[in-house]
Amino acid sequence: MKKKGPLYALFLSLILLLPGCSSIAVLNPKGPSARTLSDTILLSILVMLGVLAVVYILYIFVLVKYRAKKSNEGYIPEHEEGNKVLEAIWIIIPIIIVAFLSVVTVKTTNEVENVAADYQDQTPLVIYASSSNWKWHFSYPEEGIETVNYVNMPVHRAVEFRMYSFGTITSLWIPQLAGQKYAMSDMLTTLHLSADTEGSYIGKNANFSGKGFAHMEFEALVLSNKGYEDWVKEVKETAPKLTEEEFKGLLATDYLGRKTYSSTHLEFSPPPGDHGEHMSGGGKEMDMDNGNQEHQDNKEIHPSPEPSSGTEFDSKPDPEVDQPLPSSPVDESTHEGH
Repeated sequence: MKKKGPLYALFLSLILLLPGCSSIAVLNPKGPSARTLSDTILLSILVMLGVLAVVYILYIFVLVKYRAKKSNEGYIPEHEEGNKVLEAIWIIIPIIIVAFLSVVTVKTTNEVENVAADYQDQTPLVIYASSSNWKWHFSYPEEGIETVNYVNMPVHRAVEFRMYSFGTITSLWIPQLAGQKYAMSDMLTTLHLSADTEGSYIGKNANFSGKGFAHMEFEALVLSNKGYEDWVKEVKETAPKLTEEEFKGLLATDYLGRKTYSSTHLEFSPPPGDHGEHMSGGGKEMDMDNGNQEHQDNKEIHPSPEPSSGTEFDSKPDPEVDQPLPSSPVDESTHEGH
């Protein structure tokens, strides 16, 4: 009994401390897409709890009813070949549960892969989100501006992220606004989201992609419509232009804070695919003739790491970084153009 004392104390401490933890981001949605995912997660948890409750109740019932006791000493149960009713129950019920969850999953997937029902009358705000080691580039082709390691968007507006990568596969995830979606080097993936509450939300890379993975956090700031328009106007008037030389320097730099530009890299390094419907900040249609080739050339600045034949036990530790790494972009108190 004495050995169990510390275990009981630990269990009691966890019960007392857990209520003080902050809410889980995915269960605190601030947009319709995230709300759909949150509801699906909670529904799945309730179904699993229902299954566990039935199993544990039957387990306790059997232990109590058929336990060995003096009144049934020497009792030998009758031999039975099987019970067709019980066999049908434990076959049919799991099929019903799996079918129910499958229907819910298909319905949820269809909802989050499209513009939310409340915003289908809007033309989505298109933002190109490209990743490079170890940062995020957000290009606004309609506004002709670009940010690094932070993204602003208006409230109550459909937003369509078009994602790709200049290096390894990454995954853009803003837990309180939408689920995660992969960004790959030679194709575009799209992520639809919208926010119904103004505020600052944490975004991150949800796919482990190397040593700088932990630094790929960014702030997703949802502004009022006027606040967003004022921000765009300020960026156009005060931020510097993004040149091709500057962009290549950004790709070659591993760790960066926030940066803001009054033009986008889409003008000289278009993403893979055909996106001629978007216009550059200067009113010039993006040149798509060499878009894929330009993207391939820029990928070489940050090629995927070569696989190693050694193991973690026979390799030397990574050398120390010459300069201290910047803190998470979300935590920086000052930044350029924001």
